[in-house]
Amino acid sequence: MPDALPDALPDALPDDIVLIDSRTPALASGDYRLTVDQTISLDGSPASITKTFTVAGERLALPPSGVRAVYPPDGATGDYTQTLPHVVLAEPTLPWQRQPGAGTTGPWLLVLLFAGDERPEPHVVQAGTLGLTLEGAEKSADPVTVIDVPRSLLTSLLPAAADLPYLAHVRSGDGSDAAVVIGNRLPPAGQPCVAHLVSVEGRLRNGTLVPGPADQPVRLVSLANWRFTVLDADHSFAARVRDLAAGSGPFRLPATGDPAADAFLSRGLVPVRHRLRGGGATVSWYRGPFACGPVGGGPLAADPRPVVRSADGLLRYFKAEGMLDIGYAAAWQLGRLLALRDDGVATALHTWKRRRDRPAGAGGNYPLDVPAAVSPPPAVVGWLADLATLTRVPFTYLIPDERLLPPESIRFVDVDAEWIRCLVDGAYSIGRITRADAERDAASEPPVGTPRLTGALIRSSVVSGYPGLLIDGYDAGGAALRVARRETMSPNVLLVLFEGVLARLDLHQRPEDQHFAVEPAGPGRLTRSLRGPNGEALGTGDPVPLGASGTVPVARLAAGMARVLNIPSGFGAAAFARQMLETGERVTFLTP
Repeated sequence: MPDALPDALPDALPDDIVLIDSRTPALASGDYRLTVDQTISLDGSPASITKTFTVAGERLALPPSGVRAVYPPDGATGDYTQTLPHVVLAEPTLPWQRQPGAGTTGPWLLVLLFAGDERPEPHVVQAGTLGLTLEGAEKSADPVTVIDVPRSLLTSLLPAAADLPYLAHVRSGDGSDAAVVIGNRLPPAGQPCVAHLVSVEGRLRNGTLVPGPADQPVRLVSLANWRFTVLDADHSFAARVRDLAAGSGPFRLPATGDPAADAFLSRGLVPVRHRLRGGGATVSWYRGPFACGPVGGGPLAADPRPVVRSADGLLRYFKAEGMLDIGYAAAWQLGRLLALRDDGVATALHTWKRRRDRPAGAGGNYPLDVPAAVSPPPAVVGWLADLATLTRVPFTYLIPDERLLPPESIRFVDVDAEWIRCLVDGAYSIGRITRADAERDAASEPPVGTPRLTGALIRSSVVSGYPGLLIDGYDAGGAALRVARRETMSPNVLLVLFEGVLARLDLHQRPEDQHFAVEPAGPGRLTRSLRGPNGEALGTGDPVPLGASGTVPVARLAAGMARVLNIPSGFGAAAFARQMLETGERVTFLTP
């Protein structure tokens, strides 16, 4: 049984990434009038010219490319109870292009989190109904997505004036720069949540919501929104991946208690229905390309290589049991059928073989000194190379019985190189009609190698819940293995194959799944572990009380960090974000 081990967490922020408190544009978005006066000394006549222009910035809507990432991921389910939601924006100056209101410093964009019955329903209105002064190319008929939030609820969710500057920063160094806007509320457990990126342009005065009728909701422009569901800690990424270890085992069917049958099952063979050429039906043994240990030898591994003209030549018969093993025969026939299904490959392969065989058929009477077509066309070689990594092989040939891969399990497998050779030879057999054709094919084997492949099959909700899941493989010496193939076979089944012998498998989240998290510090209180420049632990910040709606007093939390870190001044949004960043979790499996 493989072990699931937690990996040591590195510093949350790579050295080549820089966080910046803010990036104010040279000109804020809006309409401008430029007047130039000139007085000519010759006659004293003044001259004046006025031009108007607009600095256009996103205001009432964002294009799809404007949002680079959100966290928690849209549609995700997991343990996010200690996570502040955030959005990454492609335009690094966007949060500071406008003002939240008079006497208020900070971004004009906020991430507001709504849970359960609080969730407002977005709807579309015309820009002219919002009571805004439209700018530049904005039209009163432009569609705008808005949400209506009860004033009392909005007041309880809005960050304090001192919190605002900490809720947005710029991320630089890992590609084009981006702005990050962080929410100030922790998602409650066991509830569906929705986060909205809203505009508060002109809605705040001295850091608080502009007064209005208490019984009327406040209409906010929503530039983006995403939904997720919060579960308890048992449903976190790490917990769900570690649960795979509990369901681990060899890639074979369970024993039956019958020694004769178990001898076959222990080698990974599966009983399958078999329709014979004569029309009869029987039960035969089958094993696909995956085995629960190294597999050596095989009919095509012999030297000299045998001539195979049909799949029947690869059937193996167990006389004592009176049963056939059809695994290699099925692989050969499948390869042939896959090649025939691809008209381009079948035609190119057949044409090449006719050119290859023409000099041999003419003997010494071939009139032209034309070099023989030694290798198949590159397109055919590439197709065969893909086939050797099991590309295009149907799911049922790989996993013939679902009991081989139970729900919420991981299985480590060795790839049977002989099964791959039979598969490729079946495809290569196009145009192999006579015995002479077969002998010439045997003399010029397909230029496709069969390196040692090992890997893992995962059947879990983790596959669908984390579509960007990263998987790394290492050999016994710790060297990274090259991925030969990775494919999501079904919504919850993932296959990954490596070149070499897999000894350790790491599953971890994407770098963009870095998020901003806090830690509990007793009932109703929270804190954050602090790190030095090299990732060294520096204790925890001063605990702060959690707001009634789960809001975090960000400015107080930052002040407690600054005190512990002995930074009396200059502890801004970037320093706060660096301490709040949490790396994507990583779980390590050791193969049996």
